[in-house]
Amino acid sequence: MKIGSYRHFKGTIVEVVGIALHSKTMEEMVVYKHFDSMKGKKKNTLWVRPKKMFLEKVEVNGKKESRFKFLK
Repeated sequence: MKIGSYRHFKGTIVEVVGIALHSKTMEEMVVYKHFDSMKGKKKNTLWVRPKKMFLEKVEVNGKKESRFKFLK
């Protein structure tokens, strides 16, 4: 997985800063930063999401597309 900027399917731009491991399950987690405020949190907040979920396809208007698309 590439480090860099990604666009969420809803339009938000995030910056992937690295991959972390869950301390008990060893599941890979994507660490990323939202540049804008999200869900009442300040901008530039770090978030984590399971790598499998980060890379999965979601259904949008009846079509499958990537949850996050790599930009640069």
